[in-house]
Order: sequence, then C-alpha cells, then structure tokens
Amino acid sequence: MVEVLRKIFKNYLGDFKELNEYIYNNPEMGNKEYKACKAHKKILERHGFTVEAGIAGLETAFIGKYSTGKSGPRIAFLAEYDALPEIGHGCGHNILGVTSDMAAVLAKEVMGNLGGELLVVGTPAEETNGAKVHMVEHKIFDNIDIVMIAHPKSEAHYRSGVSQAMEAIQFTFRGKTSHAASAPYEGINALDGVIMLFNNINALRQQTPSDARIHGIITNGGSAANIIPDLAVANFYVRSPKLTDLKILVEKVKNCAKGAAIATGTTLEIENYETSFADLVTNQKLSDTYERNLRLQGITDIRSLDSTGSTDTGDVSHCCPAIHPYFPLTTKHLTGHSVETAKASVAEEAYKGMEEAAIAMALTAIDVLKDEILLSEIKKEFEESQNS
Repeated sequence: MVEVLRKIFKNYLGDFKELNEYIYNNPEMGNKEYKACKAHKKILERHGFTVEAGIAGLETAFIGKYSTGKSGPRIAFLAEYDALPEIGHGCGHNILGVTSDMAAVLAKEVMGNLGGELLVVGTPAEETNGAKVHMVEHKIFDNIDIVMIAHPKSEAHYRSGVSQAMEAIQFTFRGKTSHAASAPYEGINALDGVIMLFNNINALRQQTPSDARIHGIITNGGSAANIIPDLAVANFYVRSPKLTDLKILVEKVKNCAKGAAIATGTTLEIENYETSFADLVTNQKLSDTYERNLRLQGITDIRSLDSTGSTDTGDVSHCCPAIHPYFPLTTKHLTGHSVETAKASVAEEAYKGMEEAAIAMALTAIDVLKDEILLSEIKKEFEESQNS
C-alpha cells in the first residue's frame, strides 16, 4: 500500500506543489484567507470532492467531502492556511493545509468501496481568533469519528502530544488625569494599576505550577510624562496544561488585577481580547496507528515533544478523537514563526516530510475505515478521557 500511495503522491505532486507556492506567495491574515480558501476549494473539487465554503458563518472556512455512498466512519483532515503579519507563512500553514488536502486525496484514491466519508475541513485564523473554537460551538465536529492534522516543523517527525489551554485577558484600568508636577495629588494614576498588576502577578509566580505560563504586555501606558494617565491597558496570555487548572489560575490572575485596582483607587474592566483555547487531548490509540504508518515507510526517528504553546485544535480534541503530530520541513533546526521557517516551507526538501505525513494520515484513515475494532478502541479511549 505504501508504494501505491507513493506513486499517487508523485503523480499529483505538481498540482499540490503549485498550490503550496501560490498560498506562500499570497499570505493572508486570519479570516481574510480568500485566495487560499478559493484555491483549496478548486483543487479538492478537481479531485472529486464536493466543497461547501462559508461554513459556520465564516467566509473563509470550508468543508470538502467525498463518500462512496456507503455508511461508515467520518474522517476529517484539518487544513490551516492563515499567515502571520510581516513574515508571511512563518508557521508553515501553507504547506500544512496542502498536506491535509493531499492526505484526503490519497485516502480517496485507495478507499475503493469502503463505507465512510472523508472530509477536509478548512479552518481559518489559527494564529488569532481560532476559528476551530467557533466551529466547535457550531457543532461542526459533533458527528465526526476522528480528526487528524499534521503541522510542519524541523529536524524530525514528532508524535502528537499536548498543548496548553490558554485564555487571553485584557485588563483596563481607569483613573483621573492631572498635572504630574503641579497637582499629582488630584489625579488617579491608571498606570500605577497596571504596574501593580505586574508586581502582583510576579508575586504569584512562586505559587504557580512550573508548567503554567503567564505573560503580558502594556498596550497603553499614558500619553505624556507630565500627565497623570487616566487610562492604562495590559494584555495577558495565561496558559496551563489542563483546562480545569487554567480556570483556577485565571481567577488568581484576575484577583491580582482586582487588588491592584483597590490599592490604586482605579476602576477595572476585565475582558477577553482574543479567543481562548482548550488543551489538546491526544488520542493515544489513534496516535499509535499514525506512528505505525510512519514506520511502515521506513521512518525511525520519531520524537516526543513537550509543547508550551496553544492551538485551537485543542477544542476539537474535546469533541472527537484527534491527533496533532509534526512533520519535518528540513533536518536542520528552525525557529517557529520565523522567516526561515516560511522559506523552508517551499523548499524542495519540505516535500519529503509532506509526503511522509500525508501517506501516514491516509493509511491511518484507511485503517479506521476498515477496522471496526480499532475505531471502537479509539472511541473508548476518547470517552474515558472526557470523563477523567
């Protein structure tokens, strides 16, 4: 089966390489990926998928579907295609989305008369608003049996692991202006509230678990040095490996802000300024199946990864069994969200890792379509993880 898929990959690579380079050369920010969405739709339709764009009320989200007409498992490959400001596809979402397309097409070509449905779900704005969270709320993933997504990285293949639950919180302190030299006592310093917030959080860190993260910036600290500022704003990300632990930590951080407001006499507003993400729950049975299909290709360097980042795929993993492994763009070390990663995503070497990941995902899809016992074991593990 591996050799058959390699031959199909080679036959189709030209078209998918062209798609990858087109998206790379036309980087679009989250929820504005109009060219990328249209290009994905076009290539999937060319390969026999029916594609619906604008799902869940999102203009640049789509679902491509292929079925033999027989009932069976519904298997989804997630595609991302948003870019980053200034550095373009520094996270490699151009080749990520194309890899998911290719995996679905490969699975379709060897599916034969097996019952079931293959889906490619186009998910915008992973870097910012996390459209998958919105799609979860609209129940897009409720009747899907398994979900797979493979993310580009460097050096080697990495197993699906964990990601941190994350909440993005904005703290707005309001006070009263006055002349900082002649009448500072008549003002209420909003910037003092923000500074006190940072100090309180720094004091909290000693009692914070080592695998949690709290990091923030001051986005508004006043307009002039001789004016007591009446407005100051700080944005924070709060992260923790588990959603339940995150909720506890977030309350502590909010209390740091409330204490700062009381101490400085300011008023406080707390709101989310970006979409919050749940933690990623890797389905180990599904992950083991994917890894076995990498090894069938002769790949032995498969590493584990401790991630301290966050992804909206985490929310999907609480809806259905999911994996989020990584494939190499190069054997060299690359830093994520960099110009170097962007360039590597269209280098010739990148298509080797893409081929390996796409074939492994396609083989995993076929395994699930053929093996009812495997699917039941995957689902049992998922149910147990949701109840733990």
